[in-house]
Amino acid sequence: MSKRSVTQVIRGTPTSDGAGVRLTRVIGGPVLADLDPFLLLDEFGSDSPDDYIAGFPDHPHRGFETVTYMLDGRMRHQDNQGNSGLLGPGSIQWMTAGRGIVHSERAGDDLDRVSSLDGIQSWMALPNDAEEIDPDFLHYPADVIPEVTIKGVVVRVIMGNAFGERSVVKQYSPTLYLECQFAGQDELQLPDDYEELALYVVDGRVQVGGNSYDEGTMAVACGGHQIRVHAETSSRVMVIGGSSLGERHIWWNFVSSSKSRIEDAKADWSNMRLGTVQGDDEFIPLPE
Repeated sequence: MSKRSVTQVIRGTPTSDGAGVRLTRVIGGPVLADLDPFLLLDEFGSDSPDDYIAGFPDHPHRGFETVTYMLDGRMRHQDNQGNSGLLGPGSIQWMTAGRGIVHSERAGDDLDRVSSLDGIQSWMALPNDAEEIDPDFLHYPADVIPEVTIKGVVVRVIMGNAFGERSVVKQYSPTLYLECQFAGQDELQLPDDYEELALYVVDGRVQVGGNSYDEGTMAVACGGHQIRVHAETSSRVMVIGGSSLGERHIWWNFVSSSKSRIEDAKADWSNMRLGTVQGDDEFIPLPE
């Protein structure tokens, strides 16, 4: 059986978003534009509340989904469909923007200024025939996410199927999303049922094919039938995969297989047709 090879290595790019929240952008930049169906992957947060306390004020999304997975700290979601949810460690916020939604995410004073915040948000492409569906929101608490231990490695199945476990998180296309926690010197063979496959090292240091990858690094693999991850130290690794859904046009917070729908989204937001989150008086204008 042949092995997958690592074909690309990406160091996350430090940046900020929302009202100045510090984050590391891994997918969605010039080095790696996407890894279907993942259009963006950000690790956000800091040990200093001043780096994230203002959160992400009212902003729109259209034509895709967001999946937010909390590693540490708390953040509150609110949207103009009347949904709300408090994210804590190990919980998931799944939001389908579809034809349009406006939401905010905050870790403000009402959450007692938690001492640290760490989470991963991904943008997920929708199939062409689902890009304009009704917006939706689901909150998954930590205790509903399947967890299995494979030769000492604790694996949480955030999305998809792996190691005999099936995630409860809704998805529109075949998607793999795992959190793998290595105690140290453990090895794990990853599932190989997906066209695209990559791993992101949140912390620690691991080896793939004899090469080492440390915190803030993504290794993209393709081809073959297997990939093994060997931990050099105690490590936390996110594994993602999926299948191509075709070309997507992305402008700011809008995604579509059609350029004309992007223009429609711009007009709807600038003319306040997408709405705001009730009780939130901040509004992000279109970028110039």
